[in-house]
Amino acid sequence: MSEHFQIVVIGAGPGGYIAALKAAQMGAKVAVIEKSHLGGTCLNWGCIPSKALLSSSELLHQVQNGSKWGLKVQGDVTADWSAIQKHKDKVIRQLRGGIANFFKLRRVQVFNGSATIEAPGKVAVHGEDGGVRTIHGDHVIIATGSSPSRIAGWPDDPAWVCTSDEAVHWKNLPGKLLIVGGGVIGCEFACMMRPLGVEVTIVEMMPTLLPGLDEDMAAELAKVFKARGIGMHLNVKVEDVQVGDGVKVRLNDGTNLDTDRILVATGRQPNTAGLGLEKLGLELSRRGFVPVDDHLRTGIAGIWAIGDVNGQCLLAHAASAHGVAAVENALGHTRPFTRPIPSAVYTFPEIGSVGLTEREARDQKLPISIGRFPVGYLGKAMASRHTDGMVKIIRHRETDALLGAHMIGAHATECIAAAANLLHTGATVEELAECVFAHPTISEAIKEAAEDALGMGLHLPPRKVITAPVLTG
Repeated sequence: MSEHFQIVVIGAGPGGYIAALKAAQMGAKVAVIEKSHLGGTCLNWGCIPSKALLSSSELLHQVQNGSKWGLKVQGDVTADWSAIQKHKDKVIRQLRGGIANFFKLRRVQVFNGSATIEAPGKVAVHGEDGGVRTIHGDHVIIATGSSPSRIAGWPDDPAWVCTSDEAVHWKNLPGKLLIVGGGVIGCEFACMMRPLGVEVTIVEMMPTLLPGLDEDMAAELAKVFKARGIGMHLNVKVEDVQVGDGVKVRLNDGTNLDTDRILVATGRQPNTAGLGLEKLGLELSRRGFVPVDDHLRTGIAGIWAIGDVNGQCLLAHAASAHGVAAVENALGHTRPFTRPIPSAVYTFPEIGSVGLTEREARDQKLPISIGRFPVGYLGKAMASRHTDGMVKIIRHRETDALLGAHMIGAHATECIAAAANLLHTGATVEELAECVFAHPTISEAIKEAAEDALGMGLHLPPRKVITAPVLTG
């Protein structure tokens, strides 16, 4: 006899586990199927382990540059990579345990194994022992996430060529590292590895780092990387890779590079293999993602797809938001998912972004005005010696609507939430400029950039003179 649930969630990453908890909170009987560890990629191979490693690297970078803060550091400052790894592993264990405990408290039933959707509402769970268990659900939510893309024909020995999945768990560091892909993951690892003494080179096929983000943010980060000695080959491709006594790489512009290890960071692909979607008649997109509508429904009634696997936004917090929305819609509280999703890049300085980039706005032929403010003009930035970066505001010139906000600087991933909130509520740039930001803070740069977009910045050279009316009694 099979078991029946109102909600069956396939995958326990940041989308799946949040969907399960939300469904249980709403009173549904919930099952979660997970073939690996609770927490998915984000917790076990992505967001959390990489940030644990980055925190140590950023502190080391500050200590190495302690003289800028008036500090005298005696003797050599070195990193204990094994101790850094132990901290990362401890954090992962704690968070896994937290999810398991929340499942227990909410009475979410967990099935360990791989899932195949045999028919709408019918899911087979294939256990590691070879056994198969069938469960039924009124609604099935696919939350299987994505995996790092690998390059066909390249060596697959992770000692020579690996992805971020292996890199966060390295037992030792290479002397030289070549990062193929200058996107978010590539840039974060470049920033992480350099203070640890690794010689880092990035190869990116696009003309700038961070393709897809605002180009001014990418240009600012490139300046920082250049100052730190991170090599960059932009607008080129890797033509050949040979391993043996180290790794030899040839680029299509004729450049030859020698390295100890290659980190492939060229994007991610959806985890749909084995789900049985083709047999269900569910057509995937050209890149293999599961298409959904604005309610996160697939083309088959009762089957939903959230997070990376639907290809809308490959970010953990997007998956969590999708999870809540899909469950609410499945249980009858229907509304489209239209919320803006901020992005965060954990380089140092950090990058936060939400809404349209300048290029996207111009491609849509929108009438825009741009506001910019250098982080280095702020009192807090000067006092704390975190002067790298800028804020950029995209404003609709005719309606004054806030279209986008982009920031590179200290704590940018925290600061961007203010702009994301206002974008979500449909605020104007004037309303953003009227907000009172605490002083001294780094977030003040957002207000300053909004004022500049209006041509009213007080801490920048004047754009225009505003004549105040004379009031008479």
